[in-house]
Amino acid sequence: MNRIRSLALLGAATLTVGGLTALATGTAQAADINVARNGGFESGLANWTCAGGSGAVVSSPVYAGAGALKATPAGSDNARCSQTVTVKPNSTYTLSTQVQGSYVYLGATGTGTQDVSTWTPGSGSGWQKLSTTFSTGPNTTQVTVYTHGWYGQPGYVVDEFSVFGPDGGGGTDPGPGIPGAPAGTAVSGQSASGLTLAWNAVGSATGYHVYQDGVRVRTVTAPTTQITGLAAGTSYAFQVSAYNAAGEGPKSAPVTGTTTGGDGPGPGPNPAVPKHALTGYWQNFNNGATVQKISDVSAQYDIIAVSFADATTTPGAIAFNLDSAGLNGYTVAQFKADIAAKKAAGKSVILSIGGEKGTISVNDSASATNLANSAWALMQEYGFTGIDIDLENGLNPTYMTQALRSLSQKAGPSLVLTMAPQTIDMQSTQGGYFKTALNVKDILTVVNMQYYNSGAMNGCDGKVYSQGSVDFLTALACIQLEGGLDPSQVGIGVPASPSGAGSGYVSPTVVNNALDCLARGTNCGSFKPSKTYPGLRGAMTWSTNWDAKAGSAWSNAVGPKVHALP
Repeated sequence: MNRIRSLALLGAATLTVGGLTALATGTAQAADINVARNGGFESGLANWTCAGGSGAVVSSPVYAGAGALKATPAGSDNARCSQTVTVKPNSTYTLSTQVQGSYVYLGATGTGTQDVSTWTPGSGSGWQKLSTTFSTGPNTTQVTVYTHGWYGQPGYVVDEFSVFGPDGGGGTDPGPGIPGAPAGTAVSGQSASGLTLAWNAVGSATGYHVYQDGVRVRTVTAPTTQITGLAAGTSYAFQVSAYNAAGEGPKSAPVTGTTTGGDGPGPGPNPAVPKHALTGYWQNFNNGATVQKISDVSAQYDIIAVSFADATTTPGAIAFNLDSAGLNGYTVAQFKADIAAKKAAGKSVILSIGGEKGTISVNDSASATNLANSAWALMQEYGFTGIDIDLENGLNPTYMTQALRSLSQKAGPSLVLTMAPQTIDMQSTQGGYFKTALNVKDILTVVNMQYYNSGAMNGCDGKVYSQGSVDFLTALACIQLEGGLDPSQVGIGVPASPSGAGSGYVSPTVVNNALDCLARGTNCGSFKPSKTYPGLRGAMTWSTNWDAKAGSAWSNAVGPKVHALP
């Protein structure tokens, strides 16, 4: 739902950037080399210059190898670290790095054409890839590449810095080859909540990545690790890969480990979603809205969608990294306890899949299995009651259906499954989102379409309606209500304040009038449905944080209306 992540705090006046965060880059041509030197910081700060002594090499956290750069802004110093690379004129280069921290920048100057930069508002506690490209001018032989943080922000970490393109004559770092797959992977010491995983050491490796059910769960330097936090009486598949400065090698053959018992404590039972429910998205990042803990979310909200899961290097698989730094030190332990408390109060807390860092593709059976397995693992680890599908790059209804049904088989009938498509996605039952919703109708909780950041759309009467009115909400909802979804599976999604979206904000009064129109046949605009839908599920907003920023005006007005529907 990155469309509805308002970045107005930074975009309008204080920051000038050359592009947005890129999560993946194209493959470099065979003739290209990395013209950056010591990009893995294995040789300390050799080849690098950091302003005011702001940078240092640390051994943790690292993305790969034994070192990474950590630089800390102070006062008017944004902790800029740079190096000059030798390039070839009239050529294109791809600049990329792995980062951790808030407001981390990557850029190039002196290109001889257009200097570039890109940034991220925050990577949470995990790693995020920043990438951009630049072209050199006809006389350019050297370019300065850099990274920096932002004033008043904590330190940031950078690793695996690269500038791929034609050899400019400056050479590149020599390095080892990619290590092979570890052998001898074995499981031992099983208990109700954990086990020991061990494998044969790989001579050229500097560390190992451990995968659980296709999802990377930890990185270690020794050829053994303790796996904890598992469910009792449950089987898990594990694989291990070795890495060094050259990259990550292939995974080991999978090995299965099964925990003992079966009656141990789980994340707690899932409460039932009420007949009429208010849904709110909770931001796992700080973009100028009120920073909240889960415990801070208004009791008006029945479903809290944690935004967002993170994509991984495994197709279809997701992870979750709490942005403790961006959320004022909110700890994982507090987060899990707050989820349990909300569930005890009858609320559902689900994990939303999508957004800027969570774009995934589920286009075959393997990626469908990866999504189901990784989502189930996160539900068990954190106590989430389900998931929300908020993919704005399209979806494959065949394999998304497979993934959701597989997850349902694991989670059982108490699974909460929601969707947040764009308006264009629900114009026809032949669209991928609408097909998926109908395919999983028997396990679907609610579709909260985003009635904002939208162009004019057709209503169920064939007329065209523009966003921002009662008619836009009711005439478009009618398509879903008459297209095969049960009224209990239809909700109205709107921003909580004008800051929550680029366009399409409507007052709570307009939302309440639309709810009355659909459920009771009253307070309609020019469009009036041919019948009423008293079972309508309710409404959704982006976000609980923007709602709190506006004094909870939205939830205090729309929540009671939803809960009083017939």
